[in-house]
Amino acid sequence: MSDAKQPRARRQRSLRESLGSIVLGFELIVVFLGALVLFGLNALPAWAALGGGALVVLLMIAAIGLMRNRIGVVLGWIVQLLVVAAGFLQPAFFIVGAIFTAMWTYCMIVASRIDRNTTDRNNRTEIR
Repeated sequence: MSDAKQPRARRQRSLRESLGSIVLGFELIVVFLGALVLFGLNALPAWAALGGGALVVLLMIAAIGLMRNRIGVVLGWIVQLLVVAAGFLQPAFFIVGAIFTAMWTYCMIVASRIDRNTTDRNNRTEIR
């Protein structure tokens, strides 16, 4: 008998979880750089620009980690609202927010539909 541990099987990720994580990951980079822009343009005090950017980045990291649960999706929507609201500080964020919110919305709707169809198809196959 071997004492070597068998590797655990990886959990199958849903398409919604995968696509949501990808969108939030790219958005995280853009928000980080956007916080640096707000700081560099003196649009906000340093503590507000960098602290607010760090808070949104931390929310994104939490959302990515929690994407398998409903709370991760809710956090993702909150992040989208915050990025669009940052447009009041720097108008370019309206464009960035609109682009990422459109991608987020598309991914959540289409990926959920595909996941649901896949689950239905798998259930029908098991019944036969």
